[in-house]
Amino acid sequence: MGDDQEDAIAVEIGARLLQARRERGLSVRGLAAEVGVSGALISQIETGRTQPSVSTLYALVEHLGVSLDWLVGLDDVDRRATPPAALEADQPVTPAGEHPVLRIANGVSWEVAISRVHGSVDAVLVSYEPGASSSETDDGTVHTGHEHAVLIDGELTLVLDGVRHAVRAGDSLSFDSSRPHRYINEGTVPARGVWLSSGEDYPG
Repeated sequence: MGDDQEDAIAVEIGARLLQARRERGLSVRGLAAEVGVSGALISQIETGRTQPSVSTLYALVEHLGVSLDWLVGLDDVDRRATPPAALEADQPVTPAGEHPVLRIANGVSWEVAISRVHGSVDAVLVSYEPGASSSETDDGTVHTGHEHAVLIDGELTLVLDGVRHAVRAGDSLSFDSSRPHRYINEGTVPARGVWLSSGEDYPG
């Protein structure tokens, strides 16, 4: 990703989360109680003042009944955000600067390289800055689908079912995403990899 990611299309999810909450008739306080976070955090996410962690993002998506593809604007033509040119025009190559990027709290970002517009598998370029974590607690994240990934640069610690696994550049991983899991970059350089999703969700 590197410098290319800085030129990629930043995805603002706050307005879509606000839209989904209002369409379902939920108050900020009610949604916050269901997700287990503060109402202030929900408000800050909806106004774009802060980004949710990976675990909070999954909880919001689940409780609002929306897909991550919809959230980043890739699952329908009518409400689609600016999509990668290759998906729109059926071109074989999408330039690096045209991938939608979702920046998440705690130094995590997802760059959507391939969406399931023409298939059933997403390819997401994931970056964890030094000190970044997919969850703010030790509980980890649980969601549908499977995690399939190859780490390209750096090192990550995968905590799966409470057991720590060192993941180094060149290593691959594969497991059911319903198992509690958490990624942590305990190194001094960014960790980057490609996550493939054959389920309903992005990496977590």
